Amino acid sequence: MDLTAGKGSRIPFIPGTKPSIKNSQLLVSTGIPSLDHIIGGGLPVGSLFLIEEDRYGTYAKVMLKYFMAEGVVTAQPLLIGSKDVETSQFVSEIPAVVTDTTSNDQSPNSDEQMKIAWRYQNMKIIDTSPTGGQAFGHFYDLTKRMEKEVIEKADITQWYDDNCPKKDNAFNNMTYSNLLKCIQETLKKGGHSISETPTKRQVLRIAIHSLGSRLWCSDSVNDSHQDLFKFLYYFRALLRYSYAVAVITVPTECFENSDATAQRIEHLSDVAIKLESFAGSQKETNPLFKDYHGLLHLQKMLALNTIAPHNPESRDLVFKLRRKKFVIEVLHLPPELGDTTQREQDETISQFGCSSSPHKSLDF
Repeated sequence: MDLTAGKGSRIPFIPGTKPSIKNSQLLVSTGIPSLDHIIGGGLPVGSLFLIEEDRYGTYAKVMLKYFMAEGVVTAQPLLIGSKDVETSQFVSEIPAVVTDTTSNDQSPNSDEQMKIAWRYQNMKIIDTSPTGGQAFGHFYDLTKRMEKEVIEKADITQWYDDNCPKKDNAFNNMTYSNLLKCIQETLKKGGHSISETPTKRQVLRIAIHSLGSRLWCSDSVNDSHQDLFKFLYYFRALLRYSYAVAVITVPTECFENSDATAQRIEHLSDVAIKLESFAGSQKETNPLFKDYHGLLHLQKMLALNTIAPHNPESRDLVFKLRRKKFVIEVLHLPPELGDTTQREQDETISQFGCSSSPHKSLDF
């Protein structure tokens, strides 16, 4: 039975979505097909995706732009919120979609295949499922901006607050209240609640940049953390009863983790990944990571409507930012390191054995 269209369909087709082949959940793409495959096919409607930012927030911002671009291409409404960067800048930097994907679909050449460990050679890059005849997950060119006419036609709601923090009845920093109010109004205006029956059902994409950063702080560290936890409780409750998906980036490196702040934020999310950048660390000069810019850690995998979370083929994941695209790959060891330090070290150690001297023998 066709689950995406036609009479008798269990799941009505919504542009930019597909049903999961595992549990029939309605999925949307993150904008990065390889990431969709890693987390189980995509993001379920009503879920919260957490990106723990890298040290300088560069790569997390790129992933957020991919998520926004996918919403524009699939004609899905979008809400972008930030207190650190003006949202107009985010919108103007949305990358353009790549119409010719032949270069992305090409298989690696023989030299690259030799470098990949045998257990990764047959790993799928994109998970294919029924999509109603439309492509699920697109490729984007970071060197090109999406056309201004396309962005103006898109349904994009922007929220930006540069006011000083004030206290209200719910939060020590009423900025959280203002953002929640904007989210509620956008959900109501678009008829995204599951209790409503609009003529054309759409999924709202919510992108929040650097939530809980220094600019979100209250008078004390404890008040700041409590506001963040309370906001995520309210936010997740809104998502559960709405046709909406949220991606938030959080600078967890800025937190004093004495009260396990990062772990509690991960617990409040449905999927959580952490970006570890090599910039400024010893791994930047490690020959093993010379072709990459950082590690991608899977902190929490999706476990909605299932008794066990999704388990990807490999958790040894790395990322790199090329000129035109952001790439997520499985980490593989090079066939042989360029230097011979280890070989020389092994030969030196072997000289201290029982047969170290060719001219002398030991009697036992």
